[in-house]
Amino acid sequence: MNIIWLCLPAALLVTSALSVQMPDIRNLRVSPGFNQSIAGVMLVTSLNELNQPEYAFNASEARRLCWSLGLNIASKAQVQKALSRGLETCRFGWIDEHFAVIPRIHPIPSCGRNKSGLVPWRASVKQKFDVFCFNETDAAIQRLDEVTDSPLKSTHGVGHTHHTTTPPSTSSSSTPETLDSEIEPARFASSSQSFTAGKAVLIFCSCALLLLITIILTYLKLRRCSQKSDVKEQKEYIQTEEWICVKTPTETKKAAEEDERIEVGDDAQ
Repeated sequence: MNIIWLCLPAALLVTSALSVQMPDIRNLRVSPGFNQSIAGVMLVTSLNELNQPEYAFNASEARRLCWSLGLNIASKAQVQKALSRGLETCRFGWIDEHFAVIPRIHPIPSCGRNKSGLVPWRASVKQKFDVFCFNETDAAIQRLDEVTDSPLKSTHGVGHTHHTTTPPSTSSSSTPETLDSEIEPARFASSSQSFTAGKAVLIFCSCALLLLITIILTYLKLRRCSQKSDVKEQKEYIQTEEWICVKTPTETKKAAEEDERIEVGDDAQ
């Protein structure tokens, strides 16, 4: 029985891991887009049956959703950086610090309580909002783009009173964008494939664990039946021995009485 209690927590752990399934991307809307994050940050929104956006994730569900997409939930600092680079939404989203925010560049009454900047909403963790996810790969590529588009290079000729400035070529500045558009869909597909592979491994492990538990339970049941059978046979043997012990003195007494009657009959003759 101790083995069973040790296996049950492992089974529950595998079951909980399997509960984090790859969401249907058709029911999600990503702003500004899966391949168009700003500083690696994107807002993920759930769509209802009418294809209308709705708040659908509490704090824990929001974090799991980002994980299932192969991303992390964004931190306040990451969303703040994205805001400084132009990210603006009209919907609140969960962040890593367990409260919701809405990034606003221009204050309007219908969004973010007519405020600008990173507007917080410290609601209950059970409250449902959207979620800000963070793609570290996107952020790294965008940082690389910044380095590629660094300030203009100047060359100074020795012995000359003038200098020439070489602007970045059109081909070099456009190359990262081309590579970005080619790499990002493949990267998202790769994250989906890796999650599918991980899910398959978890399913296999859970099936193997359940099979092991079934074998252990069957073994313990057979062992218990065998022990009951041995105890029953032992009781029957003890009862038989007791019956023989009781029967033997009685038969001996009857035989002695019979011998006495025979002897008395012989004396009488």
